[in-house]
Amino acid sequence: MAGIKVPCKTVGGVVDRAGTYRPLDIARLGRLLADADDALRWRLIAEFLEEYRWEPSPARLALPAEEPASTGDERWDVFLAAFAEYLAARDGRAAPEWSESRSLRRLWFPFNTRAARVDALVHAPAAFRRRGVYVAAQELEVA
Repeated sequence: MAGIKVPCKTVGGVVDRAGTYRPLDIARLGRLLADADDALRWRLIAEFLEEYRWEPSPARLALPAEEPASTGDERWDVFLAAFAEYLAARDGRAAPEWSESRSLRRLWFPFNTRAARVDALVHAPAAFRRRGVYVAAQELEVA
């Protein structure tokens, strides 16, 4: 296969046919979360955060912009909306429009131990709390 360039995939970002690296965006993250177990989901979120941190500010604005398709799990769909708003707030900008309508009717604690629940009740970022997703901010940093 000499001379043929095929896409190469990291955990998150992609090198396209032209050899250009593209960081993982939230729409692609949603597609990856759909086929993953919870352990892999948290690794993918950590990978997204790492790539997000390294992107220059103008490029970072585009990463949560495109609405992700459903993951097949309403809780993770809402998590992505909260995540997009959380990242936008950290950068001092408004949440993507697509994220506004997503919320849960029943509270969800992704880390469901007694200590994690208490920590999440106290420390969940507003973007997550208002949607019914209770995850402490430090869990997002070490996802």
